[in-house]
Amino acid sequence: MLPIADPVFYAFAVPAVLVVGLAKGGFAGPLGLLGVPLMALVIPPVQAAAIMLPILIAMDMAGLAAYRKSFDTKSLAILLPGALVGIGIGYLTAAQVSDAHVRLLVGLVAILFAANAALGGAFHGAPRPHRPWAGRFWGAISGFTSFVSHAGGPPFQFYMLPLRLDPVRFAGTAVVFFTTVNAVKLVPYTALGQFDTRNLATSAVLLPLAPLATFAGVWLVKHVDASVFYKITYAAVGLIGLKLLWDGVAGILA
Repeated sequence: MLPIADPVFYAFAVPAVLVVGLAKGGFAGPLGLLGVPLMALVIPPVQAAAIMLPILIAMDMAGLAAYRKSFDTKSLAILLPGALVGIGIGYLTAAQVSDAHVRLLVGLVAILFAANAALGGAFHGAPRPHRPWAGRFWGAISGFTSFVSHAGGPPFQFYMLPLRLDPVRFAGTAVVFFTTVNAVKLVPYTALGQFDTRNLATSAVLLPLAPLATFAGVWLVKHVDASVFYKITYAAVGLIGLKLLWDGVAGILA
């Protein structure tokens, strides 16, 4: 089947892919949350998620090439088991959880995180040590929200940013984490019938943008001052959290 032909769709889909690519490259990672919501302005959220997943995996491959030697093994060992549990919960509850509820949850987490940073909880003092149980909890939340709408960024950030890793190592850890999460998601997405020929053809049309945007994000991470990097990331978390909270409440009340 032919891909989506509506030019209005691509007016939203192209910026969505570019923004997600910059985030996948490690630059202001929470901006990746905008991908599915942007597409969902013109197509159903489930279809948007299905179109975006192959593109995310292509971006993951570009990210791995850039960060293959720069990641924090201990963080991954703590977060990934929880993420697999979260993906499983997402699959088992897929028919009961609406997009509005997920946006509300992710928005609340993002706003609380940004508020904590603004009040000094993350900008000042020494880096926090690893907290395995907290990491498994936020890993599970990240896996769940990533499964439902590719919105696993804020829970991941909530655990990772207080560790205060250098930007390159932080970005590399995010790349490896979400590469693993997205690869695992292929199985339940296929089982739920989210891939069809039209969606896959549309993914293929958008795919060439993926590596270009991802490597642009990699370049920005390596050339932007660390303090500026973290301030941009915290600000992005807060703004996107407000948008997701608004959309979630509006969806529930509609």
